[in-house]
Amino acid sequence: MNSVYINKITKFLPNEPISNDEMELVLGKIGGKPSKARRIILRSNGIKQRYYVIDKEQNICYNNAQITANAIRDLGIDLDDIECLVCGTTMADQIMPNHAVMVHGELKSQPCEVVATAGICLSGITALKYAYQSIKSGDSSLAVSTGSEVASTILHAKNFEKESEFLEDEFKNRPEIAFEKDFLRWMLSDGAGAMLLQDRPNPDGLSLRIEWIDILSFANELDACMYAGAIKEDGRLKGYKEFTQDEWIENSIFTVKQDVRLLNNMVSVGVKSMKSIMEKRGLKSEDVDWFLSHYSSNYFKDKSYDALYKAGVKIPKERWFSNLTTCGNTGSASIYIMLEELVNGGKVSKGDKILCYVPESGRFSSSLTLLEVV
Repeated sequence: MNSVYINKITKFLPNEPISNDEMELVLGKIGGKPSKARRIILRSNGIKQRYYVIDKEQNICYNNAQITANAIRDLGIDLDDIECLVCGTTMADQIMPNHAVMVHGELKSQPCEVVATAGICLSGITALKYAYQSIKSGDSSLAVSTGSEVASTILHAKNFEKESEFLEDEFKNRPEIAFEKDFLRWMLSDGAGAMLLQDRPNPDGLSLRIEWIDILSFANELDACMYAGAIKEDGRLKGYKEFTQDEWIENSIFTVKQDVRLLNNMVSVGVKSMKSIMEKRGLKSEDVDWFLSHYSSNYFKDKSYDALYKAGVKIPKERWFSNLTTCGNTGSASIYIMLEELVNGGKVSKGDKILCYVPESGRFSSSLTLLEVV
């Protein structure tokens, strides 16, 4: 079996950064009224700026396939050399065809194996694992994996206007419903990352050798938490196909929703999965030089650190790295964007071991990836 190396990482963050005070200028105000939850959520998540494909004049400047293709072009390779292209995202620009073939269409490169991975935050890691396994097995010698998100276009106020008219009285009487609908508007942002994988390291400079990638689902234990294209009733997701077109609009079926009452399970699931995988792989806390954890909010950082410490996973805080505050929560692209800054920013040295943790609140899954700088 071949060794597999990440030989280049790039990111594409669209347009200019958007500050907290500029968010409603881009995303709009539902019913023309400023959000009551925005400041509370921003204070909790700690994000100071983020990027959107929508500019301040309300122009949509890119779609998901385009920002992904831009990240791939920045790898600086001959696109016709790509043997395997794997793209992960939470929401493609369309229901079908899949996101990866749309990216391939944007690139206009030679025919190659093209695969899309579905999911939410983990879709970027599952894309990476497919590319990794393609090279490890010898099926290809050069592969590209991506993670990308365009959340802003579905979180724009225009997508909530009809529902706010139908449910205005219910929102007044049950503010928790309004909060759940509003919550993710101030959490998610746009961006793409790409990785070049090969069966040999860079002849000059550093590479990241992939030691292993492990993924675990806890859907057998917990209900869905983050979802779109459905309504949650009695713990079950009722999909859009079970509703009429009028109900799609009245209930904003296709907007992203989160059952915030379940969110704290992310910490316990994370501890359980990390302990299980680290024990399986014989990895000790002291072996880790850098810990890159995707979390949607700084609210979870201290909670995760404390819970992991109590469980015996004692990675010091000075070894944790995140750019959530400056790049926002880019979901499946976040681990790509974090690694790009860590590696290209000159923070790593030969022999460093990087542990990447990506949880997903869709129906509670998580992954651990171990990389070594060579």
